[in-house]
Amino acid sequence: MTGAVPLLAINFAGLIAVILILWRIAVALRDVSFIDAFWALGMVLLAGGAVLQTGLEGERAPLLYGLTALWGLRLTGHLFIRWRLSGEDPRYARIMARTMESKGWSWSRTALLTVFLTQAPLLFLTCLPAQLGIWASALDPARAVGFVGWIGVAAAAVGIAFETIGDAQLNRFRADPANRGKVLDTGLWRYTRHPNYFGDALTWWGLWLLAADTGHWAAIASIVGPVFLTFTLTRWSGKALLERGLHKTRPDYAAYVQRTSGFIPWPPKTGA
Repeated sequence: MTGAVPLLAINFAGLIAVILILWRIAVALRDVSFIDAFWALGMVLLAGGAVLQTGLEGERAPLLYGLTALWGLRLTGHLFIRWRLSGEDPRYARIMARTMESKGWSWSRTALLTVFLTQAPLLFLTCLPAQLGIWASALDPARAVGFVGWIGVAAAAVGIAFETIGDAQLNRFRADPANRGKVLDTGLWRYTRHPNYFGDALTWWGLWLLAADTGHWAAIASIVGPVFLTFTLTRWSGKALLERGLHKTRPDYAAYVQRTSGFIPWPPKTGA
């Protein structure tokens, strides 16, 4: 059976190959923002790479791959449709313009170094629970999923549902011209300002619990994936970056922030 390190090395090499192909497509389109849609699809491909190398051995491997695919394909479709309808993401346009001006790089070099090659290791890191969990499952295929593993399955399923519902509610809200410039504060958005980000994090914490249930140290060590993802969503490029723009474009957003949880769903504060 393939060892953990060779498996990860093969997966990473395959990911870089796909990333370079996508970079060439971006150069032709003069738009890098479809990379967001590939973020989730890339994790499905990495999990699939682990399956190709080890098989769907034991109870955990099919669960890990199935949940990863369900999460990733749904999110990829959602983000791809959004990109096709909305066009280039202004965030990426600003990043590209600022980097080109400060470093004097060409558009293609900027896209490669600041977008595509930076996404690959981050995507790979986040997906470690699925990759190593599938690998560890093959080491002891007779071992049944335990209590911790089933908690992980439940958490991942709730996370996928939470994110899917949140995205659907936001799509309906944005589709109504009367809501232009307004803040969505109903449905799941009444309890957290970012139900989609919370659903993402919950999904990957659940997948990590399922992987850790194998008892293998490598699968347990893959906790770095959900830790990094949670940090990214709450402190780096997710919530923090998005909210800076919303404060500028939504007059009611400051009041919404005062009464609504920033991440973990919680009843809104009264009188805020």
